Amino acid sequence: MAAKMIIFAACVATTLAQYAAPAYPAPAYSAPAYSAPKAYAPEPTYAPKPYSFEYSVNDPHTYDVHSQSEYSDGYGNVKGTYSLLEADGSTRVVDYTADSYGFNAEVKKIEGGYKAPYSAPAPYSAPAYKSAPAYKPAYSAPAYSAPAYSAPAYAAPAYPAPAYSAPAYKPAPYKAY
Repeated sequence: MAAKMIIFAACVATTLAQYAAPAYPAPAYSAPAYSAPKAYAPEPTYAPKPYSFEYSVNDPHTYDVHSQSEYSDGYGNVKGTYSLLEADGSTRVVDYTADSYGFNAEVKKIEGGYKAPYSAPAPYSAPAYKSAPAYKPAYSAPAYSAPAYSAPAYAAPAYPAPAYSAPAYKPAPYKAY
């Protein structure tokens, strides 16, 4: 078997030795055909565009009360404030600035500035019960006498003893393997 492998390896080596890897000439770049990469065009600059906006919502049906106002100088500096009505009736007010130093917010809570026009329901308390009444059925149980059973009127069948003898079984011989 080893001799066959040696012969096979020799045949493969002989076959591969007949073919050489193709040789390609090195690429040649001439000055007119190749030039340095061009730099990207500079990013256009735009004049600063400041903005300002504000809005507010006061919905008496849903008790949605909030507002916001914000303005920017166009150079990335933003100042603003927003407020909203909390569930407990207080108002949260947030004043914020965003500039080259980051985002900075100052949160204030104004207590009790708004009360909803409804009152909260009273807390639930379980009703007070007196002691439970004793159970008394509305009827009396009927009086029944115990049933009287008598012995059956027919005789129990008599079966004869079996006419065959039980087979005698021998245990299977044990073979140790």
